[in-house]
Amino acid sequence: MNHYDVVVVGGGASGMMAAGRAASLGKRVAIIEKNKKLGEKLKITGGGRCNITNTEEDIRVFMKNYGKAEQFLYSPFALFGVPQTISFFQEIGIEIVTQARKRAFPSTEKAIDVYKALERYVKAGNVTILTDERVSRIDASKGHIDGIVTDSGTYTADSYIIATGGMSHPETGSTGDGFNWLETIGHTVAAPTPSIVPLAVKESWVHSLAGTALSFMKITFFVDGKKSLTKTGKLLFTHFGLSGPLILNTATKVGDLLHEGLVTATIDCYPDTDHPALEKKILSVFEENKNKDVKNVFDAIVPHGMDTAVFSLLPTLTPETKVHSVTKEDRKALLNLLKALPMTITGLMGYDRAVVADGGVVLTEIDMKTFKSKVVDNMYVTGDLLHIPRPSGGYSLQMCWTSGYIAGTNA
Repeated sequence: MNHYDVVVVGGGASGMMAAGRAASLGKRVAIIEKNKKLGEKLKITGGGRCNITNTEEDIRVFMKNYGKAEQFLYSPFALFGVPQTISFFQEIGIEIVTQARKRAFPSTEKAIDVYKALERYVKAGNVTILTDERVSRIDASKGHIDGIVTDSGTYTADSYIIATGGMSHPETGSTGDGFNWLETIGHTVAAPTPSIVPLAVKESWVHSLAGTALSFMKITFFVDGKKSLTKTGKLLFTHFGLSGPLILNTATKVGDLLHEGLVTATIDCYPDTDHPALEKKILSVFEENKNKDVKNVFDAIVPHGMDTAVFSLLPTLTPETKVHSVTKEDRKALLNLLKALPMTITGLMGYDRAVVADGGVVLTEIDMKTFKSKVVDNMYVTGDLLHIPRPSGGYSLQMCWTSGYIAGTNA
């Protein structure tokens, strides 16, 4: 029998939450998932650590992170917000710890543990899990879904929850199918843009630092040499350029700058130290180690892991140069580099590198108290299918938990 009370299309974060919640209320539920297993994107989120939510207590500060969608979200967050999310995960066996910038993680820092807890929650409600099942179309007419057609048959339900995710991380199955279906059955879908993405950088010294993380750096962006944007935070060098929270949350603005002209950037390795104070520090280190090779004192001056890259930018200073032989010009050049490492931004990386892509169903077509469609009378829409911009730092998954729980409750 292929009829259920609720059919959930998509077994990611919001889909698992929605299915488990509906089942816990006594409904007969099925999840249809095209991957061989549920939660593929959830397992890699937050670099495999799973940034469950953000514990910012000031609701207005919290909501500002959702950009223009802010006005639509006060109601759902009052129903199932951060406190309810933390309680929910504790109840299903996940202890939560809060780290820098109020980001909340499972105490084990393992995304797989969050996935397993959600899987147990889903299975406790006897949800039918239909994996490796590709949806070919949604049959709908006159604002009503009649069935979900897959490669192996048609599934019908009293209510449907569409939770297929957006277009970030297509290798996990998020290929934007849901956008196409929702548009076909009458919804207005805003085009997605990969908004939280790393930056591609031209210089090879940046690529040579792949894997190096710098915890407190200031980056300044210039358009045709004119200063445009300055941000401070954590940076991660990659084989194609720059990533990390600081970069990801700045990508949209940098994308706009790229339309205006040549975008260059400088990294200040000592944002809290001015030129004279840093020069004093360098002189002091050199004074104490006059007879050593420069390479043996760089650790006290240059951020860990960056020695080779900095040497490559100082053509007249070699690792074997004796400290007492360093010229005043070389010392000045080192000082200027540490305050402004130069690079050229060539573009934003695409969907394959996106943490979150925006785009989706416009919120005026969704009842945000229930996440029920105003266009299709027996359908709910959750998670990344909604047109809500989300920075990294726990805000994207929180949207999945909130929309999934509320849709599951009402479906």
